[in-house]
Amino acid sequence: MFNPSREQVRQFFTDAWRKHRSAGVLTPLETMAVDLMELHPEYHADLERPDAAEAEFSVEQGKTNPFLHLSMHLAINEQLSIDQPPGIKAAFHSLLATRDAHESAHVIMEALGETVWESQRLGTPLDTEKYLELIRRHATRN
Repeated sequence: MFNPSREQVRQFFTDAWRKHRSAGVLTPLETMAVDLMELHPEYHADLERPDAAEAEFSVEQGKTNPFLHLSMHLAINEQLSIDQPPGIKAAFHSLLATRDAHESAHVIMEALGETVWESQRLGTPLDTEKYLELIRRHATRN
């Protein structure tokens, strides 16, 4: 299983953004990442910072970690592409009835973050049923 370090993840995103900005050739994964980066112009300055690999993005500073956010987008895209956990693709399509794809991905991201946090807090495996339930709950709200 591939388990990149924080530095490797940050390098991946900053390299992909740099290649994109200079019209370089991107790998398929880099293309997916750049598509997500383009949806988040608020992260462009961070992606272009020379010290981005070492930067801290603390909640106390009111900053969202662009690398974590983009990584979660990629993870969710992978989950949707293989319908894992089973049912996530259907839950996503339910969200699309009232939201666009990007907003729907953010709903899933919020559910994933909550589920991962609870799993870590309790020292238990990820509860995929709770994860899907959180997503479905949002799908039924207007």
